Amino acid sequence: MGRGRVQLKRIENKINRQVTFSKRRSGLLKKAHEISVLCDAEVALIVFSTKGKLFEYSTDSCMEKILERYERYSYAERRLVANDNQSNGNWTLEHAKLKARIEVLQKNHRHFMGEDLDSLSLKELQNIEQQLDSALKHIRARKNQLMHESISELQKKDKALQEQNNMLAKKIKEKEKAQAQNPQIEQQQNSHVIESSPLLLPQPFQSLNMSCLYPTHDTGDDDSAANHDRSGVLLPPWMLRHHLGD
Repeated sequence: MGRGRVQLKRIENKINRQVTFSKRRSGLLKKAHEISVLCDAEVALIVFSTKGKLFEYSTDSCMEKILERYERYSYAERRLVANDNQSNGNWTLEHAKLKARIEVLQKNHRHFMGEDLDSLSLKELQNIEQQLDSALKHIRARKNQLMHESISELQKKDKALQEQNNMLAKKIKEKEKAQAQNPQIEQQQNSHVIESSPLLLPQPFQSLNMSCLYPTHDTGDDDSAANHDRSGVLLPPWMLRHHLGD
């Protein structure tokens, strides 16, 4: 008959327990060595007996390096799990807070708009009224400030336009004054030129007594009167030269 299945429970006999521990320990160390060689794995095995005696096995790398690697991995894993749990808890709490705040804000907004006022007490209504009065004061103060700033800006622009207008009016007066003085200066210059150039003046025509050209004869009173009238005629100089040449 073959070996029966061993029942897994504490061996009460101390000697049998010690023998079993020695055999199983040797087999466990052998299996650890086999898996490290066959699978190229880093294996660290630590066993403490009931008397506190240490039995260990590690692959080519020392036990300290394997344990340090285990500590880093387990620490990172624990931090990741803790962070995930904490993050999930924080997000859940934050979501609840934001949701409650949104509900409060929506409720206050409805109250400020004059809605859902039936459920409010007198004190709550007075509180809302005070908040609205305070908001209206701030709004009016800001509006008055903007109006004053706008008026001040318009006054500055008006002053600048007035200064510009005065400057333009001054320039126009100076230009008109200069134009009024120019004809007088030109007239004085023309009179000075005329006085300094007498040869340019037209010469008066020399008078010619026609009596010297046309001798009169005593033919009577009428003829003498006509001759007298004819003798008073004046001729220009070119006609005089023409008659003298003839």
